[in-house]
Amino acid sequence: MITPDYVRLMTRYNEWQNQGLFGAADGLPDTERRRERGAFFGSIEKTLNHLLWADRMWLHRFTGSPPPKAEGIAQSTAEAPDWPALWRDRRALDAAILAWAAYLQPADLEGDFAWFSRATGRHRSEPRGLLIVHMFNHQTHHRGQVHAMLTAAGATPPDTDLAFMPGQGPAQPEPPGVQNG
Repeated sequence: MITPDYVRLMTRYNEWQNQGLFGAADGLPDTERRRERGAFFGSIEKTLNHLLWADRMWLHRFTGSPPPKAEGIAQSTAEAPDWPALWRDRRALDAAILAWAAYLQPADLEGDFAWFSRATGRHRSEPRGLLIVHMFNHQTHHRGQVHAMLTAAGATPPDTDLAFMPGQGPAQPEPPGVQNG
């Protein structure tokens, strides 16, 4: 289903996107980051807290690293006590995710993974590769919400296209007769 190289690519994308969104959000006053904006978790800060919580939960499941502080999804929006802690914890978690991915082998992505899901209230077992893809998909889903909220708040979040992530290879000149657009 997936390869270690795919996981490493997605961990770099995750870090790049988090740096950009947090950088854009950092330019807003606290009141704007905390303003309820109608998203699933309400505000920019609450949504970023939920992402921190969820990524901690999945990394804990995959590696045995410390679990998130919050007990469940309902409390996930307060994973970090304030903006500086959220920013600091996000950077540290992204570094931990990158370190985990750096040593993955193909066998680490095979087989089923069993855990108890508080969200469903039961034990689950799913293919490990599927769950890793889910972690990245979940990140992208909620970062899209944050991107929209930042734009509505007047911030300018960076590009989100994976193909434009720095370090994806040298830019190629356009063939003759091809227009940019």
